[in-house]
Amino acid sequence: MEKSENHTLPTVGGPPAKLSVAQVSLIIAFLMIAVWYLEWRLGTFNPHALWFSWLVYGAEVFGFFGALCYIYSCWHLKEREAIPVPGGRTADVFIPTINEPVYMLRRTLIAAQRMKHVGQVWLLDDGNRPEMRQLAEEIGCRYIAREHNTHAKAGNLNNALKHCDAEYVAIFDCDHAPSIGFLDETLGFFNDQRVAFVQTPQDFYNLDSFQHRVDRDHSLVWSEQMLFFRVIQAGKDRLNAAFFCGSCAVVRRSAIEDVGGFATGTVTEDIHTSLLLHKRGWKSVYYGRSLAFGMAPAGAIPFLRQRLRWGQGAMQVWRREGILFGRGLTFGQRISYFATVMQYFEGWQRGILFLAPVIVLGLGVMPIVAFDRDFIVHFLPYIILNYWVYEEVARGYGRSLLTEQYTMMRFAIFVTATFGFFFRKLRFVVTSKMLGEADATRRTLWPQHLVLILNSVAIPVGVFYHWRLGHLSTGAVVANILWAGFALGVAALAIGYAVRLARHRRREYRFPLPVPFKLAREPRSVMVRASDISSLGCRLTGPVAVTAMVGDRLVGQLLLPAGPLKVDAIVRSRLVEKLRNGEERISVGCEFDWKHFAERMQLDAFLFGSDLQMRLNGWREQTPTPWERLSAPFRGAWKGAKLPRAEGWSPLVFRDANTESGIGVGYISRNIMPNGSRALVTVFGMPGGARVAAHEVTENGAQFVDGEVGEPELMGSKLSPLYLHRLHAQ
Repeated sequence: MEKSENHTLPTVGGPPAKLSVAQVSLIIAFLMIAVWYLEWRLGTFNPHALWFSWLVYGAEVFGFFGALCYIYSCWHLKEREAIPVPGGRTADVFIPTINEPVYMLRRTLIAAQRMKHVGQVWLLDDGNRPEMRQLAEEIGCRYIAREHNTHAKAGNLNNALKHCDAEYVAIFDCDHAPSIGFLDETLGFFNDQRVAFVQTPQDFYNLDSFQHRVDRDHSLVWSEQMLFFRVIQAGKDRLNAAFFCGSCAVVRRSAIEDVGGFATGTVTEDIHTSLLLHKRGWKSVYYGRSLAFGMAPAGAIPFLRQRLRWGQGAMQVWRREGILFGRGLTFGQRISYFATVMQYFEGWQRGILFLAPVIVLGLGVMPIVAFDRDFIVHFLPYIILNYWVYEEVARGYGRSLLTEQYTMMRFAIFVTATFGFFFRKLRFVVTSKMLGEADATRRTLWPQHLVLILNSVAIPVGVFYHWRLGHLSTGAVVANILWAGFALGVAALAIGYAVRLARHRRREYRFPLPVPFKLAREPRSVMVRASDISSLGCRLTGPVAVTAMVGDRLVGQLLLPAGPLKVDAIVRSRLVEKLRNGEERISVGCEFDWKHFAERMQLDAFLFGSDLQMRLNGWREQTPTPWERLSAPFRGAWKGAKLPRAEGWSPLVFRDANTESGIGVGYISRNIMPNGSRALVTVFGMPGGARVAAHEVTENGAQFVDGEVGEPELMGSKLSPLYLHRLHAQ
């Protein structure tokens, strides 16, 4: 089937394993210029402020060392394909919990039970809660509780190993619901008897979380963790240094027993266990397909608390295991682990760089002898290539400005985390819960506010001193104003995003997917469009929205691809949206009133069981790198840039016109291609030439669609197949 230029859904693929010749040349140029610049800088120190000169120079050298580790780790990425699972091989599943809500555990447990090759599913309750025991009995899984949660998650997992005799164990955090094919794509790697664990990416469904940015205009989704799971882990895999991340992974029991169980004594049992396994000569596998989706930290406070724990754990592992000089690691593994540990010292480096212009403008003290033409000639090529190489090595997953915002958010936490080398436990101080979340977030971010305020004050002070005293050259004042302006600008953007998100956070994530809602009415049912769906409710648009009032009960069925789902919806609000043509569109916000929890789980299986929200909305993760943008006119368009997408989709309720039985629900593009055809997406394939009679559900009601489909095209999907057809109208 010929691909549509206007309707092709993007295939979410991995990054290229190898860097191009041009990218390699760029990296070599950067390394040469960096050495040239740093060597030259040694002769520029201000003799009247050597402490300041060495401090700034040390920050620059640290940055270059970090760049070297990054380039080395990601120079070549390991590409893997799934290996067939031998007959009879199964894995048990461990799902640890301590205080998470029942609905979240139920969702994950049910998803785990539906996997292929699954043995027994174990709910590991460190909270020893009666409702968890009842949940396990209700679902039919095994239940283990501990009265004392010694050694936290590691202790919980080790305790479960005493009750379970399976050789392979899949581990999921309580919010990570796996796909049905998770074990089908991971268990085959254990054919190699030295493989200790298989790790997959940790992806997240709540795209409105603190660590996500969704650019709706350009159909781009970016996550603060995306570079690690798309690129860095694949690079570590080449070095046999991929990390066990504690969730979305399968481990070999005999390997875990060989190192004495899951590592205890640190707050990050995952990286600690990885290190012990690698020291004993075991292999690791990173399989880069996303096969489970969980929940990312919704706001800045849980995000920072999580990063503090990771940093503290990294310091504890370093202190206990001696990464650089400990026995058993290869050279590549040492560099890989050391680079991970050293990233937390980036907090000190960034703190120096954020406050350096404050010292220069406020005190008139320069870290170099003079800001002149010679400095510009050396510095500009270095800093430009530094950011450029970062994005090239990131292979389209690195966005410098957004990365700087999250670096600003993390720097103080990373500074705190480094003290974990000396202290067993670090405390994350949060303002009183009596405050609103926005106010609590604002006060928690006092280090970022300090950077913003100090740099804001330093600019007019520096200008005033230069005007009255002239103790800095004009070039030095201008350069440091730009430096301070960058720091305060990044701080303002980071703080603004964090507070704005805290102020408008919803109770539960709403999936931007349209679904037909068949409303029971007399004398016949009415089809309306449901969108912004969650387990709590949805938005309804169509003729019913004009007449429905707050408090009305709407009884009907959500027509899901897997089958109809009976729902009761209570109208809670009426919404009026201004359209571009000046007209108004009325919709109603509804809350679901579930009669049976199994019905809610059926909706959850649809929402959380695939990456349909990414694919249907045409969102992509990669952007063209700077080199790909520059070279596009000479070598054709970048293969992943500006991926075509339909200008919106409508749900389609259809049946085969040659039979009497309905065949399901799909999606149809709203716009029409030049040849009069439209794109049709289904979760099953139809033979080419099949006639389709269907109803397209729009905001204005159902409209009849009739046509013939072309040959199906299987679109790669992370969790479930999607089929693309071209529908020719009759």
